[in-house]
Amino acid sequence: MSSTEQTHRPPRVTAAAAVAGAEGVGLVGGGVFLLAHALTSDSGDLPGGIVGALTVVALGLIPLVAARGLWLLRSWSRGPAVITQLLALPVAWQMLQTPGVIPAGIVVAALAVTGLVLLVSRSTTASLGIRRPGQDAA
Repeated sequence: MSSTEQTHRPPRVTAAAAVAGAEGVGLVGGGVFLLAHALTSDSGDLPGGIVGALTVVALGLIPLVAARGLWLLRSWSRGPAVITQLLALPVAWQMLQTPGVIPAGIVVAALAVTGLVLLVSRSTTASLGIRRPGQDAA
């Protein structure tokens, strides 16, 4: 990417890309941890553990791809990023109800709310070329 393109990326889009990227890295890391746990434990459900871990890794790829798209100012990337934030909210709620993972729930909730605010801001939608309903094409 050229230096002139980087100067046109609003800080909110950069921050939204960072939030989505952090969520993606967290999911992929969690999936790898679950895979290692499934392979090294004697839980008795090795196939289920592997499938669950690979599912979490695959889900982590969605916000990573969205983060890259946001970084490159691709309008399509906003949809997967918003969906990721919306899906993170009930996950955070469940984590906040579970003793032992409340601090992680706070982090997930903060990232989801921050990501949503950044993704629906006017500067983000304008820089991604997304028009509001009824807005004339420029």
